Amino acid sequence: MSEPVRHRAERLLADSGETYAHEAGIRLADKPSPLYQLLVLSTLFSTRISAEIALDAAREVFRAGWRTPRKMADASWDDIVAALGRAHYRRYDESTATALGAGADLLIERWHGDLRRLRGEAGGDPQRIRQLLQDFPRIGPVGAEIFCREAQGIWEELRPAFDRRALDGAEKNHLPKNPGRLAALVEPEELPRLAAALVRSTL
Repeated sequence: MSEPVRHRAERLLADSGETYAHEAGIRLADKPSPLYQLLVLSTLFSTRISAEIALDAAREVFRAGWRTPRKMADASWDDIVAALGRAHYRRYDESTATALGAGADLLIERWHGDLRRLRGEAGGDPQRIRQLLQDFPRIGPVGAEIFCREAQGIWEELRPAFDRRALDGAEKNHLPKNPGRLAALVEPEELPRLAAALVRSTL
């Protein structure tokens, strides 16, 4: 592996290697509340809306106190719509408020509010994790990949998680497009940061 390639990866990390979860104010850990917050963020990113607006919407939702599925389930639809509106999350505010409420209900009913139980149900199969995530409203293949891209730092079976956009960023930055070779450029815990930096380079 050539040093210049590794240096390019390191420069990307230094310049734009903040994860989207961190930027949204999520202290990601393998615990129910931050994992749920990542699910919310992935839901907000799953529409045709700018990353900046999706991040603002996540901050508004969390500022309102809806950081757990129970809090979200107890929130009124009107209040969720209003929070999204304050972040200029237009056109999708009503449908997304519905999706967030229904997703919180599903998580409570099926996995007792704890995404670690979803992980357990998947039995270490990363593709099964992606399939189960798509049971949540609005979380299609794109939303599931966003979740896995960010969660790979704490759920090691997801590594390496580079979606199409991240791999496009790798090509743009003259880095390997093979996920395994790309992952070898950084330490495992840095993979979410590298994936985020690669995505940002395509925006």
